[in-house]
Amino acid sequence: MALKYKRILLKLSGESLMGKKEFGIDPDMLSHYAKQIKEIVDLGVEVAIVIGGGNIFRGLQADSCGIERVQGDYMGMLATCINGMALQSTLEGKGVYTRLVSAIDIKQVAEPYIRRRSIRHLEKGRVVIFSAGTGSPYFTTDSAAALRANEVNADVILKGTRVDGIYSADPEKYPDAEKYSRISFAKVISMGLAVMDMTAFTICQENDLPIVVFDVTDDINNMLLIVKGEPIGTLVETF
Repeated sequence: MALKYKRILLKLSGESLMGKKEFGIDPDMLSHYAKQIKEIVDLGVEVAIVIGGGNIFRGLQADSCGIERVQGDYMGMLATCINGMALQSTLEGKGVYTRLVSAIDIKQVAEPYIRRRSIRHLEKGRVVIFSAGTGSPYFTTDSAAALRANEVNADVILKGTRVDGIYSADPEKYPDAEKYSRISFAKVISMGLAVMDMTAFTICQENDLPIVVFDVTDDINNMLLIVKGEPIGTLVETF
């Protein structure tokens, strides 16, 4: 089967793991994502994943908790490791070979990030789960996704969200908001559309790496349709 994308980086937010819960991890959501990932791995797609930690703790919460921002960012990195471990266990339960890779040193549970080793894992058909963001404070997991995707030569970033693409305004608040099927990086940045942070968009724009924003919660496996080349969600690219 001809695939449009051979190597992808999937960006999942921590909140996407909550399901209908207000906090933590919903096992049903883990299973939902793992099933979809397995389907595209079985087609021969090489999959890297960056996962957020907002379902447990995010650095931007730190000030309101009386915690220094840098300390809070490191707490958020550890939250992504917890989510990565959960996703790894669920994927392996479905027979998918994985590697959990961390940008901070926690060698008892994850291997350190070494670019060439991560690429080799992908070439061998292992799903590589990148955790702990970039390993540095002040950078979001969106920025980590853009950085890792470029480092491992991914063909595209698939940004999984709760909505089916990028709109001119929040479609949950403004039902008449316009949906874009295709949009340029320049327009996303000029309009300040907050689907990913501007650092992430800029990194991708400078390196001509497309982003597809799509609904990852849908019962239909949109990831599968995207890698097959179907026009799902919103494609962000340079034009």
